[in-house]
Amino acid sequence: MQSPDWSLVQYRTGDSEKTAVGVLVDGNVVEGPPETGGLTLLEVLRRWDAIAPGLRDWTPSASATITDARLVPPLTYPGKVLCAGANYWDHIAEMGIERPGSLGEPFFFLKPPTTTVTGPGDPVPLPAYPGARVDWEAELAVVIGRPGRNLSPEQALDHVAGYLAANDISARDRLKSTLPVAEPFTFDWLGHKGQDGFCPLGPGLVPSWQVPDPQNLQIRLSVNGVVKQDSSTAQMMVPVLEVIAAASRLTRLEAGDVILTGTPAGCGIPRGEFLAAGDEVVVEIERIGRLHNTVVATAVTS
Repeated sequence: MQSPDWSLVQYRTGDSEKTAVGVLVDGNVVEGPPETGGLTLLEVLRRWDAIAPGLRDWTPSASATITDARLVPPLTYPGKVLCAGANYWDHIAEMGIERPGSLGEPFFFLKPPTTTVTGPGDPVPLPAYPGARVDWEAELAVVIGRPGRNLSPEQALDHVAGYLAANDISARDRLKSTLPVAEPFTFDWLGHKGQDGFCPLGPGLVPSWQVPDPQNLQIRLSVNGVVKQDSSTAQMMVPVLEVIAAASRLTRLEAGDVILTGTPAGCGIPRGEFLAAGDEVVVEIERIGRLHNTVVATAVTS
């Protein structure tokens, strides 16, 4: 699977809690471009129109390697994490959903950014209650670099800074409330999608000019080395530019906002397979990179 030329990452060294922007290239972290010095990646994105032109001509070949770099979440933290649900033809087929004759607006839900977003190598915590059924969902994530509202599809990609790999972790046992006060309150989207650590992102932001066609990327997820999802972004029901435009009709998109664009076939729920403590989960997306996380147990609350 083709790797990105390079991607912008955040890292720390030693015991320091200070976050710096670097570049991930060929598995190593090197010093970032001069324009990123002293900034977080979120601050870089807020200056994207000024910084991006210089990055297009920059090469990491002369940059010094950061030998003790520890990758942290690439964005700390997005203002919004918007997620498009049920957006792959092969995924709705495995769920037993009949292919619709026409499509309406994408369905969106939100993840709380500061508590769900984690990074490469960070643990995926199982919920601290018995009976949790935790599933995986490999997704292409879009990162906004230029704010906008009510965008047309033709304008949408001009507002994209780049792309990340994402895993939309989901607690399937919380999809529906067991005792809703009324039918409109049946679905528990926060419990289903918004628990702590349920949005690993990374490893780094791949600038948009390195991805000429976001609708032609292989996307794969494995658990303990066994491939569970293996598809292409060509399977999207609503393409990336239209997902962005639809999101902008609901809310103003700000620099650093993240939009997850849906997951392909291969989730655990159709087969009754769920994550367990110790599982190694890897998301790989062509031209975007490899995101690895380990599932960990948490203490069961009474």
